[in-house]
Amino acid sequence: AQEKKIFMVQGPYPIIRRLLRARGWVERKLPGTGRQLEQHDSDQNKQRPETGPSNGGAGQGEALRNPRGGGAQPFLGTTDPQYYPWLPDEEEEEEKEEQCDDDPNGIHDLMSYLVRDRLPNFIWTNFLEATDRQLLQQDNVVNHYSRVDAFTTKEGLCLSLQNLPWIEQADPNTFFPRCYRLGNMDEREAFIDDFRLTAARSLLKLALEEAGDTPVRTEQVPNSAKGAGESHISHPEHSTAWQGCPLYPELVEEALEVCKQHLSVLQHQDIDRSTPSPCRTCINWDHFLQEYYRVAHEGAELVLTRQQRKQCQNLLQRLAEQLPQLDMEGKLNIWILKPGAESQGRGKAGGSREHTEAPLLGGVPLLLCSPGIVCTTRLEEVLQLAWTCTAPSVQVGRWVVQKYVERLLTIFGTKFDIRQWFVVTDWKPLTVWFYQDCYLRFCSWPFSLHHLERARHLCNVSVQKWYTTSPDQDPRVPPDKIWSNKQFQEYLAQMGQADAWHQVLVPGMKAAILNALRSARDRVGFRKGSFELYGADFLVGEDLQPWLLEINSCPTMSPSSAVTRRLCANVQRDTLRLVLDRKENPTCSIGAFELIYKE
Repeated sequence: AQEKKIFMVQGPYPIIRRLLRARGWVERKLPGTGRQLEQHDSDQNKQRPETGPSNGGAGQGEALRNPRGGGAQPFLGTTDPQYYPWLPDEEEEEEKEEQCDDDPNGIHDLMSYLVRDRLPNFIWTNFLEATDRQLLQQDNVVNHYSRVDAFTTKEGLCLSLQNLPWIEQADPNTFFPRCYRLGNMDEREAFIDDFRLTAARSLLKLALEEAGDTPVRTEQVPNSAKGAGESHISHPEHSTAWQGCPLYPELVEEALEVCKQHLSVLQHQDIDRSTPSPCRTCINWDHFLQEYYRVAHEGAELVLTRQQRKQCQNLLQRLAEQLPQLDMEGKLNIWILKPGAESQGRGKAGGSREHTEAPLLGGVPLLLCSPGIVCTTRLEEVLQLAWTCTAPSVQVGRWVVQKYVERLLTIFGTKFDIRQWFVVTDWKPLTVWFYQDCYLRFCSWPFSLHHLERARHLCNVSVQKWYTTSPDQDPRVPPDKIWSNKQFQEYLAQMGQADAWHQVLVPGMKAAILNALRSARDRVGFRKGSFELYGADFLVGEDLQPWLLEINSCPTMSPSSAVTRRLCANVQRDTLRLVLDRKENPTCSIGAFELIYKE
């Protein structure tokens, strides 16, 4: 204790606890996590109480705030399982097993009792809000900063990146799918304009797929037996052509006019994006969208002239020069609606452990009060979902809506994302360390743009664990739905893209992370002595460009596979090397961490 080696751990982090003990540190345990040495020290029948809940840390959170006081109460940051019953419980079970097995002779409990009145020199906790401010002395080390919701919630990241062009010479539209906060009136109106304009562009793309007068066939049924490098997309919900009247050239003419006006605005737009949207009243948008839905989602025929084909090609090429997301946005105008105040994958399922999906209407569950993330293709359903949800976990108006990446890379016909770790050890000057190992998370069902079930579109482990693997899933998809980045690099090499990881994906992820941090740093609560480990989630486009989805301030360390068991242990080991060992020995190994930025 005299060497200032007292630590405190709140949450399911047995690796951190073991590594610190191996360094000679002594744990000041939270009440209820050790043997009750305060009473009957010689009693041979003393029992070890169970640990409190670790998903959100309600019981331990109160103990960490008030280590001597009464019963546990809910605290800021608690995730109530009543509203998030799909949250994983592996972490809690692992913590309980570790608590029961790591101290058979009670030595650590005894040492903890001896330092019960000492302030910890190192604190590793789930949530900074759980920590008593009196414990945060000038020279102790804590694994969180305050006010990081500026980039670790969906709403915060959306707002911060909107301001990026004012701070850096960077365009968030090149790495972050455009996003709007529906609780803000101006942004809600901007989203409505964007949805309409995207529908107009999408109609031009669909029109270019016409061959003579044959009906549009936008996509093909995914085939799980296709080769590794092939693109996998799906067919319209109605496999036969629309049986009503074909949609004649007037619809394409309206889309062309709207896109021409939009291009004119884009060519004269400056950094202040307050330029009015084009053509809000030049066409009947309600009618146009209904006709677009028929073409995009119901297999309606689309008739256009040869001249219009040339106009479509020319206009889309010119729009592509102004719109970095024109290619990735696809042609079905899919958007994803998310609770804006959530992070760490919360809200990525609909509050049920059932393996079956709710009935769908136009790709949206009929149960419109689900607090989880929802994919949708219709404007009216986005607005209805955002304003009719009554779930206690979602505040009214605190939704963000984001463009879905329709043209993404799939592996064996299955969607995946990348969990990439990084550490910030200082904000003044901003100092960022990138972890050179990461992992991929696969969905349980084959990817399809016309079937919007969560099992196909939300890669988060806490969602996919509740789904059985589809019989249509390619057998080459790993059973545990996890790959290491090394396995992904081998796959890319088989595709003939051996250099893509180091030349495209890693530089893109680093740039996106740094831009997100720069955009939010003025809002983050800085404290010397703190550090934080984050987990950024990325999708990969067909062109192998990474797209940032979100940044998590408390990435799970619970192993869901052999890959994550190894990598999660490694990143915790290397984080302690970085923030503790390196202070005493600047030349010590920091494992897979790489310094990518220091002002």
